[in-house]
Amino acid sequence: MAKTDKISVNGKSYNWPTKPAVVICLDGSEPGPKGYIDTAIRMDSMPFMKSMISKSTYEIGKCAMPSFTNVNNMSIVTGTTPDVHGICGNFFFNPDEGKETLMNDDSFLRVSTIFEAFENAGAKIAIITAKEKLRKLLGKNLKKAICFSSEKADVANLKDNRIENVLDLVKKPLPEVYSSDLSEFIFAAAIEIIKKEKIDLIYLSTTDYIQHKSAPGGELANNFYNMLDGYLSKFYDLGCEISLTADHGMKAKTNEDGSLNLIYIQDELDKKFGKNECNVVCTITDPYVVHHGALGGFVNIYLKNKEKINDIMNYIKTIKGVELVLNKEDSVKELKQPEDRIGDIIVTSNEKFAIGKKESDHDLSQLKVPLRTHGGLGETDIPIFISKKIDESYKSKGVLRNYDIFDLALNYG
Repeated sequence: MAKTDKISVNGKSYNWPTKPAVVICLDGSEPGPKGYIDTAIRMDSMPFMKSMISKSTYEIGKCAMPSFTNVNNMSIVTGTTPDVHGICGNFFFNPDEGKETLMNDDSFLRVSTIFEAFENAGAKIAIITAKEKLRKLLGKNLKKAICFSSEKADVANLKDNRIENVLDLVKKPLPEVYSSDLSEFIFAAAIEIIKKEKIDLIYLSTTDYIQHKSAPGGELANNFYNMLDGYLSKFYDLGCEISLTADHGMKAKTNEDGSLNLIYIQDELDKKFGKNECNVVCTITDPYVVHHGALGGFVNIYLKNKEKINDIMNYIKTIKGVELVLNKEDSVKELKQPEDRIGDIIVTSNEKFAIGKKESDHDLSQLKVPLRTHGGLGETDIPIFISKKIDESYKSKGVLRNYDIFDLALNYG
């Protein structure tokens, strides 16, 4: 296929990149004047970004719901919403198996990725993600693309990842999972791959460990964004076009005195309606819960007796901190959820509260800093950055979405 041809996937078409395209999902990067990037720029921690603002495109957009990592990475890389691609959480009640299941296997993804379409057309693709939980989903059906996680970089091999000896290439040790090094390794590896390979498109997806631990302007946050800024400058100097967005934002769930604003909704429902009437599934749950204790802003509730749904929904609406209570039909319509993978009721908390299952189900002993997490509507704002001024016709789209990032990066001159 000629590089002048458009690549079509999931009802959208994309131009070939005119230079190496670096697309970054900067996990948990709350945007806006009080957000991470703007605050870091204001505090002189991102000199390269500061120099780029006047000659780039920089907007605030929205992410898909729930505002979780896997959901939104898959929206970004397919250009679609959860009702289309099928990934609606990190964890869900699997009706085929009759149990709660991690949704990190690529069999759960229902459509092709943009990467698959470009690879089939002859493009050279590289994908680096922080955590292994995303690698299989991002790399579905890819046969030639470099695809690995920094978490498992030490075991990357030619058969599974199309790359080997990554630690020698990057000249860094295997990073700890709960560290900013996990994200820095991604950028360092990307630089070396771009130097070595003729890459058309590279996708980098970080971890939000720092954003869970530090508010914008904090020392940890500013150090992280200063590190990022240095790598963005290196990408730019290598002649890359840089595009950046996030999977979700991040909000504190504490009062001024540091006390937590938590809703243990299974406990509440058990007391009101009796045990076994409702089963709450916290869809933020994944293998990495140290920094958020499996507490987020979005849960699914499955009912034993569906005739009680109105009574249960009306009760949930009275619980302090709850923002949205929807039945399955309205969740599909309003939040674009896949009908067969959600509960009878979906509940979100407001931006000051987080929702858990039972108090006894959540280990908060390792939360050394005030809880910061995501999942609800309050964490749907995300940054959109393109390292060039693009045709302003993009503004006719109205509200931009993180899953517009490939369209904006490739289709607007």
